[in-house]
Amino acid sequence: MRAMTNKIRVATTSLAGCFGCHMSFLDIDERMLQLAEAVEFDRSPITDIEHCTNCDIGLIEGGVCNSENVHVLREFRKNCKTLVAVGACAINGGLPAMRNFIPLEECLSEAYLDGIGVENPQIPSDPELPLLLDKVRPIHEIVKIDYFLPGCPPSADVFWKFLTDLLEGREPSLPYELVHYD
Repeated sequence: MRAMTNKIRVATTSLAGCFGCHMSFLDIDERMLQLAEAVEFDRSPITDIEHCTNCDIGLIEGGVCNSENVHVLREFRKNCKTLVAVGACAINGGLPAMRNFIPLEECLSEAYLDGIGVENPQIPSDPELPLLLDKVRPIHEIVKIDYFLPGCPPSADVFWKFLTDLLEGREPSLPYELVHYD
């Protein structure tokens, strides 16, 4: 990776997903030290910063399932020059989108009213809870996305190749060997 005088600002977040993409990103292991020479992390689990501002790259994992996800996603689009959908949930809704085949009311009823082991049957309605959307959406249905990193999750090597390409001024290119799943 070439030496940089000004560090690139990177923000990450997880919406409706399992956080597996972030774990895979962290699996770049000792290469994280090399990345840290060229990158300054803004909002991310590494920094615990709540809002992203003036970022070069935004990495988003997870689908969009509630009003808070929509808000965070729009904030990232507004504040990131390049926005990246990371993993199956961000790209097509992934596992959280399995609820799309059942009406939301039925899902809530099963989980909070009729489910096994429900002791105090009531659907949560605290104003602090974000409103659920009727369907889980891939992030490109809400905002414009510049790149897509496939996988569930994408491997650490996919993250590394993608980010080093961007940092070195190349159009990211993922060879077949990094993205095949057979």
